[in-house]
Amino acid sequence: MNYEVFITAAVTGSGDTAGKSDKVPVTPKEIADAAIESAKAGAAIAHCHVRNPETGAPARDVALYREVVDRIRSADTDVVINLTAGMGGDLTLGHVEQPLPPSAVGTDMAGATERMEHVKELLPEICTLDCGTLNFGHGDYIMTNTPSMLRAMGQQMTDLGVRPEIEAFDTGHLWFAKQLAEEGIIENPVMVQLCMGIPWGAPNDMNTYMAMVNNIPDDWVWSAFSIGRMQMPYVSAAMLAGGNIRVGLEDNLYLDRGVMATNGQLVERAASIATSMGAKIIGPDEVRAKLKLRKP
Repeated sequence: MNYEVFITAAVTGSGDTAGKSDKVPVTPKEIADAAIESAKAGAAIAHCHVRNPETGAPARDVALYREVVDRIRSADTDVVINLTAGMGGDLTLGHVEQPLPPSAVGTDMAGATERMEHVKELLPEICTLDCGTLNFGHGDYIMTNTPSMLRAMGQQMTDLGVRPEIEAFDTGHLWFAKQLAEEGIIENPVMVQLCMGIPWGAPNDMNTYMAMVNNIPDDWVWSAFSIGRMQMPYVSAAMLAGGNIRVGLEDNLYLDRGVMATNGQLVERAASIATSMGAKIIGPDEVRAKLKLRKP
């Protein structure tokens, strides 16, 4: 068991959740406020996407990221900033009998440097690297990340001094992360997020979960989460297997059955579970030391 854990708050994500709960932050101010609220509740890391402030749709506008980051950095509450670099690999195919050309709705494909533009400009301490391609969800959407794209993005992260957080949705993603480390593209301490229960990646049963855990090298730092009603059970599961915690509205909208949550409430509950199990919640500076982050 991990007795010194950090909590990551994934405060908004890019899914179609803004129309399901009015607690999901949409504007840069709301996203920054959610990150600060989460930090006050015990999160050491805030994982941030941005959204179109008018529609709530996922976005990758550098100006939106800049406002979020500036607001967080100017606050009097410290938190490690973790920006997604997953946007720009979105492929939605056309009709099942004629998949090409792709559908204009839901497709946003960009090159490695364009996908990294906000990271290069804002230099967060951490950014994500979705370490593989996945049939994501129930329609024709594919989260697209080729080996050459991942090598290019990972090298840019390393060159910028930004710690990649490897997002692993299945065992093959961990296999490729090990390859990136062997090639020197990503450096120790390698940071991994196990993403469980997302259709159609690794299911969140314990056999699959422990197969994922057992594929993580001993000297890597890792967290795990699952989605929906399994979010809080995975707080305990992550700690028991030696990892850290992720919660937030990106992955789950509810505090209890029929009760919509805020990010701060989810972090508070996760922290309560952790401390009731005898663990210490560590803060941003301790995380920076553990992960050898370059504070801006």
